[in-house]
Amino acid sequence: MTAALDTIELPQPRRSRFRAATPAVYFVALIVIALMLGPVLYIIIGGFRSNSQITVDPAGWPKPWVFSNYIDVLTGGSFWPLVLNSTIVAVATTAGVVVLGLMASYVLARYRFRGRGALYAVFAAGLMFPITVAITPLYIVVRDIGLINSLPGVFLPQIAFALPTTIIILVPFLRAIPDEIQEAAFIDGCGRLGFFWRMVIPLAVPGVITVGILAFIGSWNSYLLPLYLLNDNATFTLPLGVQAFSSQYSVDTAKVLAFTSLSMIPALVFFSLFERRIVGGLTGAVKG
Repeated sequence: MTAALDTIELPQPRRSRFRAATPAVYFVALIVIALMLGPVLYIIIGGFRSNSQITVDPAGWPKPWVFSNYIDVLTGGSFWPLVLNSTIVAVATTAGVVVLGLMASYVLARYRFRGRGALYAVFAAGLMFPITVAITPLYIVVRDIGLINSLPGVFLPQIAFALPTTIIILVPFLRAIPDEIQEAAFIDGCGRLGFFWRMVIPLAVPGVITVGILAFIGSWNSYLLPLYLLNDNATFTLPLGVQAFSSQYSVDTAKVLAFTSLSMIPALVFFSLFERRIVGGLTGAVKG
């Protein structure tokens, strides 16, 4: 008995597939982080300096701290209308992308019909055509339907160009829902629309949040499309407002830095708060 026990090999603990990161890896990561955050911090801190400080020492620390640049931008009459326009465009784009993308993804993921694969391939091919390629014919279409210098003329094309990414992310989520759940819902008397509202949407919340965040940030930072379609200052979004403000106050570098930092802070805060949601949603899409 003892000999038999001696011949039995005890299971060895599994070794970790990933080794601990070396100091070189941490050093490279810190360098990358510094290169990414350095310009952002320079712009934000530069808004607390005076023009003379920037001229004497461009990379120096504020001595003393000047808060009047930010106060002038916040109390001026040009900043908040731009924020309102950007908010309207971003919210409308996000709502359209989520609603239309979720409905289209549900059909592609849960229904079987002839041409489903080809239709999905068409949406996937949309990823290869950025908005810069279609900007000229898009301008002609928007002009012909009378939406030049209007916010709908901006967020409607943004919805269309954001749908391919949305569908690519949501289809795996909806396809991963077990068929047994759908069959049980139908047995309990739940119709197709009821199953969509009561089961599909709650189960797809991580993916919906991910595509919503991506659509919001992409719309908030959009510059090229508003540049082509908006010529009236009353309809400018924040990226165009930054350009106009920089041209108007080109000699006041400190105030331009303050205006630029205030325009990018909402997107940075929004992305930082929902970073885990984005990573979790993309991970779920890959697993699905």
